[in-house]
Amino acid sequence: MRVGAYLAHLGPGAPFPVVDRARLLVDAGFESLWIPQIIGRAGFVPDPFVALAAAAVAVPGVEVGTATLQVPLHHPAELAHKIRSLQAVAGERLTLGVSPGSTEADHALLGKDFAARFRTLDAQVDDLRALGVPLLLGSWGRNVEKAARRYDGWIASAHRTSPAQIVEALARFRAAGGGRAVVTAVSDAADLEVYADAGFDDAIMVFEPGRVPVRPD
Repeated sequence: MRVGAYLAHLGPGAPFPVVDRARLLVDAGFESLWIPQIIGRAGFVPDPFVALAAAAVAVPGVEVGTATLQVPLHHPAELAHKIRSLQAVAGERLTLGVSPGSTEADHALLGKDFAARFRTLDAQVDDLRALGVPLLLGSWGRNVEKAARRYDGWIASAHRTSPAQIVEALARFRAAGGGRAVVTAVSDAADLEVYADAGFDDAIMVFEPGRVPVRPD
């Protein structure tokens, strides 16, 4: 199982300096760099397109990805422009984790219809796939099987979700013929062995300020 890391933390306080953080994480042995899109909640997470473009230049050869990009927050044309712009910097190193979004605050801040988020994402999947970026779905429930059928892989979040719940969902994803499986926002290194034994392809760790990012052996 590959081990990556978030470029951002999920708590209050100033964000990590993206370029310095990217270099620190890669020097520590992490194999990929990821960032979520969070707008309307506590704390500050940098814009994923800006952060990943900076990271892609700072650490050549390392995979960069969104975990996840809330598709319904964007106009389709504007989103395609942002993705293609990031592709121009990161090239084939870019992986796009997408989701309908799970927090009403983010949608309310931008005047988007939270209730319609699943329909909005479904309507844009084919256009996103046409951009040629590996497309992973971050979602739960029956959408785990949808990730297996319609996407290149699935993203699970360990933020407020137990390892047992995540492993159970992975079994459903594999039974449906799913490809790449990524678990993100892993804060406890002890859980990595559980995810590796379950068959995840990647685990993405998150480190809060003051905690030294160490890649477990």
